[in-house]
Amino acid sequence: MLVESVASLAFRNLEDATTGLAPGLTIVHGANGAGKTNLLEALYFSLTGRSCRTRAERETITFGEPLARATALLGPGPSGGERMSMIASVSRAEGRARRVDGRPARPDDDRRRPAISVFMPDRLALVKGPPAGRRAHLDRVVAALWPTRAEARIAYGQTLAQRNAMLGRVRSGAPPDSLDAWDRELAKRAAPLIETRAEGAAALAKPFALAAERLGLDGAASLSYRPRVRDPDPEAVLAELGERRASDLARGFTGFGPHLDEVAIERHDRALRRYGSQGQQRLGLLALLFAERALLHDARRRPPVLLLDDVMSELDPDRRERLLDALVDGGQVLITVTEPQHAPLADHAARLIEIESGRVVGVEER
Repeated sequence: MLVESVASLAFRNLEDATTGLAPGLTIVHGANGAGKTNLLEALYFSLTGRSCRTRAERETITFGEPLARATALLGPGPSGGERMSMIASVSRAEGRARRVDGRPARPDDDRRRPAISVFMPDRLALVKGPPAGRRAHLDRVVAALWPTRAEARIAYGQTLAQRNAMLGRVRSGAPPDSLDAWDRELAKRAAPLIETRAEGAAALAKPFALAAERLGLDGAASLSYRPRVRDPDPEAVLAELGERRASDLARGFTGFGPHLDEVAIERHDRALRRYGSQGQQRLGLLALLFAERALLHDARRRPPVLLLDDVMSELDPDRRERLLDALVDGGQVLITVTEPQHAPLADHAARLIEIESGRVVGVEER
């Protein structure tokens, strides 16, 4: 499926209007603050019901308005598909709502729509920030690849919260053996989560390395999952929880398990988050998105919609060309730039959309 258009209503600074999108590459250009990123956010919001920039979706509502709404119209792509309308809204009074083809959204609607991947400068925290962001990102990739496995993370998180609550009760005087049942349950829930993450990271490793090389990230790049547990077998995890119980009680929380695992992104066997430049970290994030794109393309037989915000600003001309070359695979891509010349299009067909003060003022086909 392809996104044919995105419409906005009282969404940040965007004019209440419909913007047509191209099947392949779309370059959105305009001055800083013109509304380029807002257009990408509106598209993401319409497809997912969430913002890709903030957890407080009410921030997207234009000042003085009661609600914001974004609508995506989807149509068949090169490999077929169905027509579909997806609407997401957020009101100051009632919060978020989603409708698909005129009815309330259902969970399986997200499996019908295209997958979507996003690059924004603040997402560099995924590469250079703490492990929690990388774990959560890997869990989302796993859920997109194997939807039935998404429950592993949810079940583990619920059990972890229960064990942490029991730790607090034991510290307040409950008998220590009250933890036994939760230790067994946590060990049982940890094993499938570790296994699923390991399989997901292994699937990403090769396409990540290939994408990094193609994009011009110097040196051998690698991605790997590094669990804290010595052995993912439930009995081994249970034994290790027992060994660490005293320290957990002293701290008041569970200090061992897959909620503390690392997803290592490295170059020359050194962590990109510590030893990579800003430009290298940007290429590492792009390589991760391209690796996911390749996996989801193979799994769904269509590449995800790719939203790239301000991606060119810290890339030299050679790497800008490499990036555009890597995007020529029939997928739908939106890139924002301040100037059209920042996206070298000599060998690429594209639609150029110019935005000024939240309003589309020009559309050009190249």
